[in-house]
Amino acid sequence: MRGFSTNAIHAGQEPDPTTGAVITPIHQSSTFAQDGVGGLRGGYEYSRSANPTRTALQECLAALEGGRHALAFGSGMGASDVLLRVLLRPGDHIVIPHDAYGGTFRLVDKVLVPWGIEYTPADLSDIDALRAALRPTTRAIWCETPTNPLLGIADIAALADIARSADARLVVDNTFASPYLQNPLGLGADVVLHSTTKYVGGHSDVVGGALVTSDDELAERLRFTQNSVGSVPGPFDAWLTLRGAKTLAVRMERHSDNAERIAELLAGHRGVERVLYPGLPEHPGHEVAAKQMRRFGGMVSFTVSGGREAALRVCGATTLFTLAESLGGVESLIEHPAAMTHASVAGSALEVPDNLVRLSVGIEDVEDLAEDLREALDTATR
Repeated sequence: MRGFSTNAIHAGQEPDPTTGAVITPIHQSSTFAQDGVGGLRGGYEYSRSANPTRTALQECLAALEGGRHALAFGSGMGASDVLLRVLLRPGDHIVIPHDAYGGTFRLVDKVLVPWGIEYTPADLSDIDALRAALRPTTRAIWCETPTNPLLGIADIAALADIARSADARLVVDNTFASPYLQNPLGLGADVVLHSTTKYVGGHSDVVGGALVTSDDELAERLRFTQNSVGSVPGPFDAWLTLRGAKTLAVRMERHSDNAERIAELLAGHRGVERVLYPGLPEHPGHEVAAKQMRRFGGMVSFTVSGGREAALRVCGATTLFTLAESLGGVESLIEHPAAMTHASVAGSALEVPDNLVRLSVGIEDVEDLAEDLREALDTATR
C-alpha cells in the first residue's frame, strides 16, 4: 500500500501516454471528438460531464482520503449544495454543528429551509446533545472537526455509530484537517467534504471543492446531480488543485509546527483571554483529536482581552499576518470571524464571540510570525 505523499504525487497522474509528460496536461477543451455517434474516446464527450484533468484530480483525492470515489467541484459550497440536494428532501431534518462554518449555516438556513428542510444546531462534541437533537426525520448529521472558527472537536467514530443507528448519513467537513491529518471515511463517515480552496490547493490561487465516498450508489447519485446542475471546476482550476496536493504532506507538517508555536505564544500573553487550539493539552477535545488526527493543524483561534475593539485592533496591527478571509494557504492570514467569515450567523444560535480572532498560520519562518503577532498584541492590548 502506497504512502500518503506517494499517492499525492502519483495517484491519477501517470506520465502522459502520448508525450511522456510527467505533469498531468491541462485539457482546456469544452468538447471531445467521438469515434462515431456515441463512441466516446476514453469516456469523454463534454467537459461539464467529465474532463481528463478533473479525472486525475479526482483519482488523487480519492486515494488521499481512502475512498473509492471523489468528485471535484467549482467550490466547497458547490459541493455542499449538491450533497445536500442528494441527501435531503422536503420534510427531512439535518443536525449541524452549533459552531458551523458561516457559509454552511447560510446555505441551510436561507436556501434549504425555504425548500422545506428543518435543522437543529447541536454541540457534536457532546454525544447526549447529538442524541437529543435527532428526530425520526433526521437524514444527515453534518460534522466539522475541527470546527470553524472555534476549533471544536467531535469524535467521528462515535458520531458514525449514532448516524447508523438513526439511519442517517454522517458527513464530515474535513477542510481544517486536510486529508493528511485526518481520514473520516476510515472512522465510519459516509462522505467527506473539502473546500479544496484551502489546504489541498494550498496557495490561495484557486477556488474548488470535493466530495469523497466509498458508497457506490451515493457516488452515482452525486455524479448525476453534479452533471445536471453543472457544479464543476474548469480544467485549469483542477490542474492548480492537483499541483497543490502534491506538497500537502510537507506543508501540513510545517503548518502544524508553526501553529503549535503560535498557540504557545498566545497562551502566555497577557492580552489573550483564551486560546482555542486542539494541540494544547487543556483543550477539551485534545484527547479525541490526538486519537483521530495525525497532528493538530495550522488553525488557531483566540479571544482578546478588551472585547471587540481590541480584537479589531489586533487584526489591523499585524504585518506578516494578512487581514483576509479564507485559510490554508502558505501565507499567514488573520481575521475577525464575527465581522467577516461568520457575519451570516449574527443573531443566531451559532453567533461567535465578538472578541474572537482566527489565524491561519502559514509556513513562513515561525520566529518572524511570532514577533509580528507579539507586537500586534502588545500594541492593541496595552
